Amino acid sequence: MRYNFTAEQLADPQVGPAAKAVRSCVHCGICTATCPTYVLLGDERDSPRGRIVLMKEMLEKGGAPTKEQVHHIDRCLSCLNCKTACPSSVNYQRLVDQARTHIQDHYTRPLGERILRWTIAKVMTRPALVRIGLLLAKIGAPVVMLMPGRLGAMARIGLSARPQGPEPIHFPKPAVVKQRIAIMPGCVQGALAPQIDGAVGRVLARRGIELVALDGAGCCGALPHHMGREHDAREWAKQAIIAYEQGQYDGVLITATGCSSQLKDYAHQFAGDPVWEPRAARFAAAAYDFAELCTPVTVTPPQALRVAYHPACSLQNSLKLNGVGEAMLEAAGFIVTPFAESHLCCGSAGTYSILQPELSGQLRARKLGNIAAAEPDVLVSGNIGCLQHLAAGAGRLQPILHLAELLDWAEGGGAAPWENPKA
Repeated sequence: MRYNFTAEQLADPQVGPAAKAVRSCVHCGICTATCPTYVLLGDERDSPRGRIVLMKEMLEKGGAPTKEQVHHIDRCLSCLNCKTACPSSVNYQRLVDQARTHIQDHYTRPLGERILRWTIAKVMTRPALVRIGLLLAKIGAPVVMLMPGRLGAMARIGLSARPQGPEPIHFPKPAVVKQRIAIMPGCVQGALAPQIDGAVGRVLARRGIELVALDGAGCCGALPHHMGREHDAREWAKQAIIAYEQGQYDGVLITATGCSSQLKDYAHQFAGDPVWEPRAARFAAAAYDFAELCTPVTVTPPQALRVAYHPACSLQNSLKLNGVGEAMLEAAGFIVTPFAESHLCCGSAGTYSILQPELSGQLRARKLGNIAAAEPDVLVSGNIGCLQHLAAGAGRLQPILHLAELLDWAEGGGAAPWENPKA
């Protein structure tokens, strides 16, 4: 596609890659069949191809974007299905990330929306504040269930949380330590489901991997990044990098695939910064996802359950770890049950389930319908956002677990990680 970016724009380490993505697009339309919002809405402006035109015009012109541009760019999930499907290797990620930053810097949203986005960036990135929010949501449950729109979506996510115990700070040490990995606590998962990291620690210990809590690190920065708040995202990244540099580790882990993909992209966030880019690149090279560290182990589980495995978009399209989760489940003796449209986003997408509750809810209903048709005993994923989003609308489709929780149970880690498993 032809563009009219200036030489100065092309030299910018953030805008330049976005312009390259525009130039790579040949408008073939193959991406449209993989785009969840286009599948739902059938509007070209809500397809990757249509959004590329809107983002190109917005970034070329500079200044304040139009309401139409913001509306359709906001409705993008950043699932990156289009990037995986594209025969021209258009790096849509670079373009949509830069577009969101531009909107954040040049567009004035309505006051209520600005407050909500500030709340997500400042409250949801801090587990202590998230826990207070959970408590308030449970106290006001009768009212919360009736709340419309975005506030209702945020509150219902809290009501679906079932935290079990405190967030772990100590992990089992294997008799023979093959790797010593720093584990980041993250933010939302530490409050909503602290038991996940506990299960991860036990599973990896059986494989000779010792986890050590990374003191001083917090949120990975993905939540503010999804909203174009790049200053906030970089501050969280710096905090994680500094914490990691203080110790001697064989790598760094965070146990949500969306967060893992954020860690691995740190170098680009600091592109052009002579101090932070090399430090971020070293950190990103040391970053692992749970699925990369957890080698399959053949065991016989207490029950040979039928498992539906939902591969998060971040796992499929950013981390490129397709098939890894299924291989671990099959080795553990489970029956992996395929379901229709497993490649389509569930609608969680970081902050999307809060900022776009109507579309997010439609995608969730579609996903849960396809999963239910496969009649699994358990639904498993590797991303806290997907888990909580699906749980909030699952109804009778239970239990919904992190991959590590089910593997831990299969490998003799204790009682079943749910209250009422199917017979």
